Formats: sequence, C-alpha cells, structure tokens
Amino acid sequence: MVTLAQRLEELRTERGLSRPALSAELGFPKNAVEKFETGRQTPTREQQEKIAFYFGVSAFYLRGESSDRTRQDNWMDAAYAEEPPVSVPTPPPAARCPRESAGETHGTVLDSLLSGKQFRDLLRAAVLDTLSSPEGQELIAKAVRRELSNRR
Repeated sequence: MVTLAQRLEELRTERGLSRPALSAELGFPKNAVEKFETGRQTPTREQQEKIAFYFGVSAFYLRGESSDRTRQDNWMDAAYAEEPPVSVPTPPPAARCPRESAGETHGTVLDSLLSGKQFRDLLRAAVLDTLSSPEGQELIAKAVRRELSNRR
C-alpha cells in the first residue's frame, strides 16, 4: 500500500518542485513538506485537503487509499448530469426460510445489523462527517440550488 508520504513525493516530483518550493506554494512552513514526506509529521486534514486540491487529486488518492486520481467533486458532479433516470430492475424476492412459511418470521443477519443502534450511530457519524467536508457542502449547495430552481 502506498503511504501519504510516498504519494506526496510522487506528486511533487511529477511537478518538478522542491520540497521548500511546494511548501511555499501551499503556504506551509518551509520544512513542512519535508516532514510530511519523511513521516516525521502527518499533515492535518485541512492540509491534506489543500495538498489534494493543489494537485487536483482526491484526498483518498493522496492518502494512498485509492489508485484513482479523480477528485471527489468531479465524480459527484456526474450525479447531477442531466440524464434520463435509469430504471433499475427489482431483485426477485428472497427465498423464505422454512420456519417463515410456518408462521414464524425471522429477519436476516443483515436486517439485524441494519436495525442495531451501534450501526445507526456509525452510519450517522459517517454521513455527518461526509456532509461537513468541502465536497459534501458543495453537494448540499448544488442540491439546494437545483431544488430552488425547480420550484420557480
């Protein structure tokens, strides 16, 4: 797996920048990029977003969590492309457990997972974290603008 330090060094050398030059471009202290690339310091979330934006890559790519350089705002825009809705076929009903046909109803393991409080809390935290990100805020703003324009 590629680390943030390795990915940062790769992106910097592709642009032909020195460590101090990149630090200056980003408005960071002179030796910040050196610390990031050597692993002596981890950039804050805001610094990671600034670096990703500068190089035009996603934060996932910068952190080595993805090999896709696409910025999130680029693929999120595709969700709002003016295309006709795609009809999704409905899956066939799941096979019933023999006990269900005898009048007993038992949910699946997935049903019990999805209905659990811990899962709901984790999902809520993930959604709120995503929506509070710059990409999430832009997505909300686009949805509001579209809704307002549809009401006119």
